[in-house]
Amino acid sequence: MTFHQPSPSGDHNPQGAGPFGLGTPTGPGQPARGRRRWLKYGAVALVSLFIGVGIGNSDGSAESGKRTADSKAEPRPTVTVTKTAEAGTPEPAPTVTETVKVTVKPKKTKKPGPAASFSGEGEYLVGEDIKAGTYKTAGPDGGFGCYWERSKDSSGEFGSIISNNNLNGPGRVTLNKGEYFKTNRCQKWERVG
Repeated sequence: MTFHQPSPSGDHNPQGAGPFGLGTPTGPGQPARGRRRWLKYGAVALVSLFIGVGIGNSDGSAESGKRTADSKAEPRPTVTVTKTAEAGTPEPAPTVTETVKVTVKPKKTKKPGPAASFSGEGEYLVGEDIKAGTYKTAGPDGGFGCYWERSKDSSGEFGSIISNNNLNGPGRVTLNKGEYFKTNRCQKWERVG
């Protein structure tokens, strides 16, 4: 063990000793490796923070006008892609997260159009409510018979009736576009041709 004598100036610190004892260089021109590393990684972290804040701010302000215009639009899914550094790199690379917005448009649905089968109760416009063609029914839906009527209009006047019938069993009728078809107490009508 080596002891150093105090210097003639009364300084109890031996020459070359820093505030943390012997062996810790402190003077100018001495390499400060710990400080350089701290500065290097601190600078990288600070730059990454600014980039992240910039991305976050620009993402919100650029889309704000679009969001108000699309306020009635469907929700849009967000896809997040994360890239990491490959193994064997000398320094760890920062993780970069990239957000990609995907707009999902709902499929266009066709208007339902005229039906090919319908209830045995009601009045229907052929070509709008039901398709033109030949329909059949299994007969009455109860004991009073199945009444059907083809007419020129929906006035209900006796003179507008083209044809009608009162069925006690199965039956068929051919309907043309523009006619009105009225049915009472019948089972379901289904198109057969």
